[in-house]
Amino acid sequence: MNARQAAELAARNSYGQLVAYLAVRTHDVAAAEDVLGDAFLAALKAWPEKGVPDNPEAWLLLTARRRLIDDARHAKVKASAAYALKLIADDVQQETSLEVLFPDDRVKLLFICAHPAIDAGIRTPLMLQTVLGLNAAQIASAFLIAPVTMSQRLVRAKAKIRDAGIAFELPEAKDLAMRLDAVLEAIYAAYSNGWENVTGVDPRRKGLTEEAIWLARLCVQLLPEEPEARGLLALMLHCEARRDARRTKNGVYIPLLEQDVTLWSQPMLNEAERELAEAAKFKQLGKFQLEAAIQSTHAQRRVTERTDWQTLALLYEGLIQFSPTLGALVGHAAAIAEAKGLEQGLALLEALPAESVKSYQPYWALKAHLLKHLGQNSQAKQAYSRAIGLVEDPAIREFLVRQSSVIS
Repeated sequence: MNARQAAELAARNSYGQLVAYLAVRTHDVAAAEDVLGDAFLAALKAWPEKGVPDNPEAWLLLTARRRLIDDARHAKVKASAAYALKLIADDVQQETSLEVLFPDDRVKLLFICAHPAIDAGIRTPLMLQTVLGLNAAQIASAFLIAPVTMSQRLVRAKAKIRDAGIAFELPEAKDLAMRLDAVLEAIYAAYSNGWENVTGVDPRRKGLTEEAIWLARLCVQLLPEEPEARGLLALMLHCEARRDARRTKNGVYIPLLEQDVTLWSQPMLNEAERELAEAAKFKQLGKFQLEAAIQSTHAQRRVTERTDWQTLALLYEGLIQFSPTLGALVGHAAAIAEAKGLEQGLALLEALPAESVKSYQPYWALKAHLLKHLGQNSQAKQAYSRAIGLVEDPAIREFLVRQSSVIS
């Protein structure tokens, strides 16, 4: 492995851990990112000449921390920062262990980024960038805004963390639950981003699904009596269980209802069901539990060889009460179409505000499917064209093209 490949691998696998470790010690997210970026640049200069170190992450961490000390020596440091800087200096003197690189501070930083002093609208993007390593363009795409706008918002949020002196310790136990929703939203957003990279062609998204599941497990350990943490873990495990069935060996997309259920991971499904059952004991229903229950109902096809659309329609109705997102509304329309008739499903779709669905690809894909089966071929063609134009995954685009091509 050459130096650049080693640096890219370290960035992909450990960026969030490294930033979290540095940020919780410096109390400055932006500074942590800056010195880590400098450390990666230094690696690209040093490693080709001296060779890739046995533990690249340890090298990067030590280099970044030394840069922090150098910066402090050349700046007018506030007295309030002296103690933190002393801790960093002491830490640098103790060479990083190659056996245990650093503790996992990512969950701590997630809860810090969910501080109520930080604007609610930027908490999830901040976590996605700082802890999970997504760039501003990826995050902006998920939130349907311009990358430059997202970048500016993130810069302001980090400055506020620094200037407001926000505490870089886990909040008291009584305050953890209050911040949990924002943390879970960020973890799920990261999972969804990685889920779209099923073929693994985008190295920036590699490992995101595993990372998100691991962070959800840590949240369950931290807050075992919070049912929504278990609900999120169950949801992601149900989805991840189907990974091997989503594409053929040749990369052809296979929709959920046509997947070979024998390819679904039974151990993951079993774990998901256990987490969902544990969550139910607390009798505090939430959106992640409902989404997990929807996936659980789909998973029953492995046993029953059928899909219970009536139950799915009821679960989507419940989900809409908690979170009336476009995804939930379109999913409800799909379930109603199967349970009560195509016309009713289409009517629900067409009742959605035109402005909100104009760029929502799943809406157009479902509408095209329903119109095709209702024999409204001209409108179906138009809807397929819209869906094809909005999709980013080449395999899904090919699937939709095939579906459209059979319409006379």
